[in-house]
Amino acid sequence: MILVRDIFHLKYGMARPFKEAMAEGKKMMEAAAGMSEMRVLADLVGDAYTFVMESTYDNLTAYETAMSNISDPKWGEWYHKTLVPLIESGRREIFTIVE
Repeated sequence: MILVRDIFHLKYGMARPFKEAMAEGKKMMEAAAGMSEMRVLADLVGDAYTFVMESTYDNLTAYETAMSNISDPKWGEWYHKTLVPLIESGRREIFTIVE
């Protein structure tokens, strides 16, 4: 099992619009990619205006399949129109779950 963390550092003051957009985006991604579990986290301490989107997959192949399923042009248009203007920077981390 793997855990994928997409970490977003937002532009100052963009937490509320990002949170609202992610509520919509989460539904779209779960439906398109068939994610079994996805959650969005917001910072309490550390770098301000940081959000993390966590999702789990059986393996890297399942992750790649899910990502190819969300290559729908509607998703890309929504992402670039809605989320990109709110984001300052970001990165992705992928972990193996060791339990």
